[in-house]
Amino acid sequence: MFLTRRLGRFVVSMAVVVTAAFAMVHALPGDPVRAALGLRASPETIRATREQLGLDDPLWLQYVDYVRGLLHLDLGISLDSQTPVREVMAQLVPATVKLGLAAFVVCIVIAIPVGLLIGIATRDGRGRTVHLGFGGLTGLALSVPDYLLSVGLVFVFSVSLGALPVAGMTGAASFVLPVIALVVGPGAYLARIVRAETQGVLSEDYIRTARAKRLPARVVYLRHALPNTLTPTLTVCGMILASMLAGTVLVESVFAWPGIGAELVDSVLVKDYPMVQAVALFFGAGILLINLVVDVAIAAFDPRSTIKES
Repeated sequence: MFLTRRLGRFVVSMAVVVTAAFAMVHALPGDPVRAALGLRASPETIRATREQLGLDDPLWLQYVDYVRGLLHLDLGISLDSQTPVREVMAQLVPATVKLGLAAFVVCIVIAIPVGLLIGIATRDGRGRTVHLGFGGLTGLALSVPDYLLSVGLVFVFSVSLGALPVAGMTGAASFVLPVIALVVGPGAYLARIVRAETQGVLSEDYIRTARAKRLPARVVYLRHALPNTLTPTLTVCGMILASMLAGTVLVESVFAWPGIGAELVDSVLVKDYPMVQAVALFFGAGILLINLVVDVAIAAFDPRSTIKES
């Protein structure tokens, strides 16, 4: 029943995302055909293009055709490049997925151990200096926008020092700066959550019992505290992965990353309706899918959550 409810919500949410993508793009001001073909295009060419794309049809008919095309994996033709949107997406999506997953793995590998260690060091009101330093650093990391951080990283490490590539996906080194730009804010947030969860878990009775049995510290922290800390953290990890996926839009633009984030910015500027719709659907579907996986993972780790929901 739990999985059926979650799948039902996913389907309904996807229907909302599809409708929102269609409505949002058509609400943009200006003529997309005129923007794509240029000011010198003849009225006959513009009229023929609009007829070919079905833009002269009633809005409800355009929506029906749009949904019908999605069911057949037909995303339309790009107004800017005059190529099938599906082909463009197939070329750009892998680069965005690689960048997002790399940033997420780095975030998890760094933030969870740091949050756990800080939580242990500051339990029961200990380590006031560590607590203040950690709060200050994470607060600073959370306050810097991704776009500004990206520009600063490029200036320092690429322009000034020449240590890392300025832009593009040219190898392992080209991942360093974009990944840092994506990780700093979410990593600070996750570390804070893990620290708070760790402090809460360490005050539980079963931890006191484990200590009373004189178990080694590593056993208490790794076997008893860490698993109970990670279960509620799964929800936050899902939110972070979704935010990183959406955050690639600005980061890819700064680093000229060959992904769909940069393509979205370019498509909005030229009013490429089909491409904007496809990218919006990708991000929307990706976020919904991540939430679905997180919900199922939480149910698997903690079956009590499904009982509470029921």
